[in-house]
Order: sequence, then C-alpha cells, then structure tokens
Amino acid sequence: MLKNVAVVLMNGVAPFEFGIFCEVFGLDRSGDGLPVYDFAVCAGEDGPLTLSDTGLTLRPEHGLERLAEADLICLPADRHAPVREDYPEPLLEALRAAVDRGARVLSVCSAAFILGAAGLLDGRRCTTHWMHSANLMRRYPRALVDPEVLYVDEGRVVTAAGTASGIDACLHVVRQEHGAEVANAVARRMVVPPHRDGGQAQYIRRPLPRTSCDTVGEVLQWMSRHLAEEITVEQLAERAHMSPRTFARRFLAETGTTPYQWLLRQRVLLAQELLECSDETVDAIAGRCGFGNAAALRHHFLRTLGTTPNAFRRTFRGPRVA
Repeated sequence: MLKNVAVVLMNGVAPFEFGIFCEVFGLDRSGDGLPVYDFAVCAGEDGPLTLSDTGLTLRPEHGLERLAEADLICLPADRHAPVREDYPEPLLEALRAAVDRGARVLSVCSAAFILGAAGLLDGRRCTTHWMHSANLMRRYPRALVDPEVLYVDEGRVVTAAGTASGIDACLHVVRQEHGAEVANAVARRMVVPPHRDGGQAQYIRRPLPRTSCDTVGEVLQWMSRHLAEEITVEQLAERAHMSPRTFARRFLAETGTTPYQWLLRQRVLLAQELLECSDETVDAIAGRCGFGNAAALRHHFLRTLGTTPNAFRRTFRGPRVA
C-alpha cells in the first residue's frame, strides 16, 4: 500500500508539475476519509534550486537520503533536462536502488530524461512531452518511447507526457493503490475529470477551426450518458447534423480515435469502475455498460486490458471511502 511519497527537485523545476504532486499526495484530506501520505520534498542536487522562470528560490528540507524510505518517487519536469548532458550520480543511484527494492518512480514531461540517464527506461515503454520525444529517443535508444500517449505504466516506472497528463498519471497510481472511489474523490477535490485513459492521444494532429458550437463535444457528452444503449454512427451523425462520413472524419480529428473505439473504451472504463466499486454481477455490469452479456464484456475486457473482469475485480477492488 502506498504510504510514503517523495518529490525530487532539480534546478529549474517546473512549478505546475511540482504543484501536481503536492496537490495529489501532499495535502491532508483525512477529513474526507482519504489516504494521508508521508510526503517530503527532496533536493536532487546542490542548491539553492530555482523554480523555472519565476525568480523564486527553493530550499528543500530533505536530501537524497529521504528516497530510501519512499514507496513512490516523483520527478517533476525540469526545463534544463532536454539539453542537460549529465545528472548527479548520487541521484541516479538512489533512483536505481529504489526501483530495485520495489518502489515506484513517476516522471512528468522532461523528467523522463532523468530516468533515462539512470537506465530505468531501457527496454521499457515510456513517454514524454511530444516536443521532447525525438530527443529522448536519440539520447536513450534502448527506451521504447511512445510519443502519442498521455502516460505509460510499466509497473515500477510510470512516465507522463507533460503538464495535465501528470494529473492523469497521479490519479492512475492512486486508483491502483486505493481503488476508483478514492481516486474519484481526489479528482473531485481537484475539480478535474476522474480518469483519462493513458492511451489517449497527447494532442490533436489536425485541429479544427474554432466554431461557435462544439458539435462533436456535445455528442461525446450524449454518448457518455447512453453507454448502455446500442449506438450507431448514423445516429451520432444525425445528432451532430452531419453526414456519417463527415462526422466520422471530424470525430477522428478531434478525439484521435473512431466513434466505435471511443465508445468501446468508455464502456470498458465504466465496467472497471463498477467492478471495483459495486457488488453487481458481471452479467449485470455487462448490461449497464452496453456489452449485452458477460461473454461480450469478457471478450472486450481481455482484449483491452489483458485480463478478465473477475481477475480485475480480485486485483483492483480497493477500500471504500469512509
């Protein structure tokens, strides 16, 4: 169970990404029945450390010795990382030692370069901000860089693409450790969506011109409210006042996927939440999620997540919020 969290700061740390870790893991929300972590901010190199482009100086209370007791080590973005030639060897040793003893490390944006320098991306899927992906591939050719996704969970090593995807990765970790109800409660406190799948596209390849009416966005909301129903592209196109072909093209451009795949993923996500948070049977959950029967749910669940609904429930069902 996740109890001890340490954040490592480098000179030039990005304030937003640093704030994400403080917000998710550093606040006492015990009054809401949520977990409280032993949270510490550590200096990754000799100080004083600057907060990127703000003129502020940081003096963390802890040094690298604090990493030895952490269950999760968080690395916020460092504006120097993509051009930095080396990192303090004591930091890299501490990160390797933490992973070897079973701790997890979580990087956001350019902090993936620190994990690469430590050799922790070798042979592992990972991601970083799309602007830095090519550089990360060149610097660490043994890393399996996926520049398209929001975050990648490789067990002990979690990497997030950048900025807001750091929130998604943190909530993903909370969800794994404590269940969907806890993660959703933290998300509500932060006023952010409770879950974005890590495989979503980082950015829109062909952004559409800004219009006065976001028709595809309205259709997405409608789809989310009617997951249990049979939905066709023709129905969606009619709601959007487009031809099916135009709607499919617009949908792909705005979401990075097809209507069918988006709907399927949302149904699987709803099934995950119900498996974690309810006592309903797999058959009942299949009906609520639009799969029709347990066999269809098992098929798509296994294809999407690599496990069965029952196995997922046994593994991820977490404690409920008091």
